Amino acid sequence: MKQTSVKRQTTPRQRRTTTVFTAVVQRDGKWWIGWVEEIPGVNGQGRSRAACLASIRSALTEALEMNRDDALSTAEQPYEEVSIAV
Repeated sequence: MKQTSVKRQTTPRQRRTTTVFTAVVQRDGKWWIGWVEEIPGVNGQGRSRAACLASIRSALTEALEMNRDDALSTAEQPYEEVSIAV
């Protein structure tokens, strides 16, 4: 008997997991700038360290959501979503 995978119906809230990333932040004149070590292109800035971290968090959230959406829109049926711990 052929086994097929069925796409799970999940909401964005159900898909969210807590993952810890590392941000590198530094003062650059009057600004704070920073980026995420693990994800190229995710960076932020702000007038304060807290504002910079909020900017990075926002950029990271957006990048992860866009990557998820892109991955799912590319997949053809049947497929399955599998959690992988590193």
